[in-house]
Amino acid sequence: SQTVTGNFAKVIHGLNANQLTDQVIQRSKRMILDTLGVGLLGTSTEVCHKVTQYSKIYSSDLSSTIWGHLDFRLPPLYAAFVNGVAVHSMDFDDTWHPATHPSGAVLPAVIALAEAFPQKKKISGLDLLLAFNVGIEVQGRLLHFSREARNIPKRY
Repeated sequence: SQTVTGNFAKVIHGLNANQLTDQVIQRSKRMILDTLGVGLLGTSTEVCHKVTQYSKIYSSDLSSTIWGHLDFRLPPLYAAFVNGVAVHSMDFDDTWHPATHPSGAVLPAVIALAEAFPQKKKISGLDLLLAFNVGIEVQGRLLHFSREARNIPKRY
């Protein structure tokens, strides 16, 4: 018999862009636009400045954009971290119940990885939307599976 984790991985691995409905695509684009806007605004916060300055030591040739900075780039892991901090630094990023912020965790990682692909293997916009939606789905399901997450509202 298959484990819950194995079944979950099989479903995620089998997803493809053809399964994205028009409604999902439109909502995803709106979520992405909102997250980019909040992230760009967040680049002006003190915490984002500190994380950006600290992360400069990891500058590399294999790199992704730091939003709001044209002067240096970082490896995808650190670019995703800095941009994720920017998104969440003002706490205006999207949320759902129980409390979590799906796009702020997913979009910076997806964009950073997409940028790091070699020119010959660049992904399409539809592939980026699929990756974004898979990330949101994974986060939502993990949240649903989590007993700890269900207790969040009771602690506040």
